[in-house]
Amino acid sequence: MTTDVVAGEGDDRKAVYITCGTIVALFGIYFPILRNMVHHWSVVEDYQHGFIIAPLDVYFAYQKRWELEDAKIEGSWLGLIPLVIGVTSLMIGRLGTELMTMRSGFLFTLIGLVLLLLGKEIFRILAFPLFFLFLMVPLPQSLVNTVAFPLQLIAAKSAVLSLQEIGIPALVEGNIIHLAHTELFVHEACSGLRSLMALITLGVVFAYFFKPGVLWVQLVLVASTIPIAIFVNAFRVALTGYLAHHDESLASGTIHDLQGVFTFVLAFIILLGEGRLIEFLTGLRDRSRDAGDAAGDAPA
Repeated sequence: MTTDVVAGEGDDRKAVYITCGTIVALFGIYFPILRNMVHHWSVVEDYQHGFIIAPLDVYFAYQKRWELEDAKIEGSWLGLIPLVIGVTSLMIGRLGTELMTMRSGFLFTLIGLVLLLLGKEIFRILAFPLFFLFLMVPLPQSLVNTVAFPLQLIAAKSAVLSLQEIGIPALVEGNIIHLAHTELFVHEACSGLRSLMALITLGVVFAYFFKPGVLWVQLVLVASTIPIAIFVNAFRVALTGYLAHHDESLASGTIHDLQGVFTFVLAFIILLGEGRLIEFLTGLRDRSRDAGDAAGDAPA
């Protein structure tokens, strides 16, 4: 082993130690903000998927250990861009008491430190685990209110159309469903936002494992979680209306809670089916292309 190689390994080790120390300091600076975010996950059911983000992220990073071992450590000044965005977000968030901005500031700062101290190659390897962390940041309530109410209306209207199709008399008035013997209120909790957030996270994880390196398939799978979440939520509200039409007590309590689990499983099955369909179609395309190439190479 030459002196240069030993010196290079020593420099790399030093850069890793400095990065780890800086990240620990970053956690210390942002600790009150991060603690508040964890508390948010525990009290707002829409964001309880946040608890699984960090363990999954550690696993994703651990999977990259062999690539990281061989990667070249060479800090990049490009890291200053996300670093400045992170610090600015923290300042703006503090001035406006806007939690999402401050929480996102932590992630931008983390990304900036990795790129600045460890370089582009390490950043490229860790890009997915780093950006995956953004899924744990709760949305601001003003945005939730803007998104949730239209989702409530979509769920209510779709459910009423479904009930009418199977012969159950139902009318919709805003987010209220009028049945023959009772009324159903599609509250914010039934807007589907909760299942939408959880399903997007599930879609990202599913896409990551399903087709590693095939970006267009991954994007299609993740994007499709939005209509799937809206569909299964409308189905859930329609199912609640169906049960309430026959027995009002079935529209609440344990049965109602189990519907949420059932519809989430249904959403995952649809996502899985979509993945299999994409796999089948791409396989069909590849076989057709191979057959065309073989025909072109055949002697005349």
